[in-house]
Amino acid sequence: MTPASSTKKSLSKSHTVHSGKSRTVKKSKSPALKTKATPLTKKVETPIKLRIRVRAYENKILDASVRKIVDTAARHDVDITGPVPLPTEIKKYTVNRSPFVYKNAREQFEIRVHRRLIDILNPTPKAIEALTNLSLPSGVDIEVKML
Repeated sequence: MTPASSTKKSLSKSHTVHSGKSRTVKKSKSPALKTKATPLTKKVETPIKLRIRVRAYENKILDASVRKIVDTAARHDVDITGPVPLPTEIKKYTVNRSPFVYKNAREQFEIRVHRRLIDILNPTPKAIEALTNLSLPSGVDIEVKML
C-alpha cells in the first residue's frame, strides 16, 4: 500500500485528500454561528423646525419685531437660529414728471422690502402658543412653515 492510500482509508468522511493536501469540509452548522435577526433601522426622531420669515418695509420696525420673537422663544428655552438677514428686495418704478413733451423729466420711486429668517428647533407647545399670541406692529408680514 502507498502512504497516500493508507491515509485515505484512515480519514473520516469530513476529510478528503487531494494530491497530498487535506481540507476540512463542514457538514453541519454549529449553534454558536447562528445569529438572531436584529432590526437594522432604529426609530430616530427627526427634529421639528419652525421657519419664520419676517418682512417689512421699514427696517427699524422689522428689527423690533424680530427681537420680540427671539425674546419670546428664548423665554421658553427653545433653540434659536438667527435672525438671519436676507437680501433686501428693491423694486424701482420710473414715471414721467409731465404728461406730454418732457420725456427727459422723469422721477424714480422705490420700495424696499427688508427680510429676516428665524429657525426655531424643537419648539414646545407652550412656545408655539406664546408665538401665536404675540402682537406685532402693522406693516410686518410673518410667514411660518413647519419643516
